[in-house]
Amino acid sequence: MLSTLPLVIASTEIDANFESDKALALTISGNWGFPIDGKPVEGFYLQVSDNVLGLADANEKKTLPVVVDFASPASLYRKAHGGGRKEPIVKSIGFKGNTLKSTDLKSTGPWHVVDATPGLGRDAFVLISVGCKVTMIERSPIVAALLEDGIRRLKTAYPELADRFALQHGNSANVMQYWNGENVDAIYLDPMFPHKKKSALVKKEMRLFQQLLGHDPDADALLAPALALASSRVVVKRPNSAAVLAGNNPSMAIESKKHRFDVYLRQKS
Repeated sequence: MLSTLPLVIASTEIDANFESDKALALTISGNWGFPIDGKPVEGFYLQVSDNVLGLADANEKKTLPVVVDFASPASLYRKAHGGGRKEPIVKSIGFKGNTLKSTDLKSTGPWHVVDATPGLGRDAFVLISVGCKVTMIERSPIVAALLEDGIRRLKTAYPELADRFALQHGNSANVMQYWNGENVDAIYLDPMFPHKKKSALVKKEMRLFQQLLGHDPDADALLAPALALASSRVVVKRPNSAAVLAGNNPSMAIESKKHRFDVYLRQKS
């Protein structure tokens, strides 16, 4: 798993946004240790362009960089039209309509979900859209930097949504095992699953993540600390054809067209 990449400033000194892009690149470099360098002729690199951090592949010149965009038109449309409440992830995490199931309520504040495998944060955004507070734990500094940049831009446009996000950089299994924070109501796991190479369903971002980070061979190790930490439930997203995580059968499963959400209910104290 790569821990660092060159950081490229895509704009030039004659561009109006060069100074702001340079300042952002210097901040990201200082926070994460990515060396600011010229664009490589091959391989992966990070770039700052128009105030956005992206992950690019020099070998695919016609492909746009992958960015975390919580305020994308698709995400905001879904939020505005209430689609999130009907999604399987929301039902599985403990919501019923626009409120939490009363039997699951264990805290007086917002329903706190830990997303221990956030990827580009799309599922986490669905959860904050319906009112959850979500702490994302990401072990790759590259992906964590992309998520941090997405939260930064979301905070500018929609601060009330961004305030529901928290981000921790670290190994999820370790962070959950030695948790030192507020009560966690539910934990969401969506470990990277090996896709068939010929599958047309593997999206650009997923292919790039698999090439950059590999799969999650230690995904089974996430379940035990998650079950120990969550006060209400643990939800594991799996392809319909995949075995249950760690050989541990869930309390129930909520199925969608291509995936299922295995739900492990915790004992009420």
